[in-house]
Amino acid sequence: MRKIVLFQPEKPANTGNIIRLAMAMDFSLAIIGPVSFSLDDKSLKRAGMDYLTGVPIELYPDLDTFLSGHKKYDAYFVTRYSPNVYSDFDLSDPNRDQFYMFGKESSGLPRQLLERNIPRTMRIPMAINARSLNLSDSVSIIVGEVNRQQGFHGLALKEAIKGKDSILH
Repeated sequence: MRKIVLFQPEKPANTGNIIRLAMAMDFSLAIIGPVSFSLDDKSLKRAGMDYLTGVPIELYPDLDTFLSGHKKYDAYFVTRYSPNVYSDFDLSDPNRDQFYMFGKESSGLPRQLLERNIPRTMRIPMAINARSLNLSDSVSIIVGEVNRQQGFHGLALKEAIKGKDSILH
């Protein structure tokens, strides 16, 4: 199982976009609280569109509860402070349980968590003067790399909804 994990997300629109991404890219989603908005929030629904019902969302009250239930997963923690570039990891086995944790928009993941897991932290290279990327953009980059390394396992490689010749009509 491949899982996106959001640690205390703060912006409903980002979370809605990530829900939509999780559904389209065949990832599950976990949210670690507390969360500062309702999952019924209007902007979350607008960003997630009708995908909100297609993605089961696991809710955890705190980090320890989440981690204790995912000890057998390959864990990856995305942070700008990592010495490791995300593309240097071998994420190619679609049969391994993996989770990719992203921190809250204002302050990222807890420092103690990162210090305990430095070999499993990953960064997205950016311009030197850039402080950060949008959370949903960061999730998209990592999910895209995972899917690329896994040969887009389980994803449609040809247009399935409108038909293979839809570009010609």
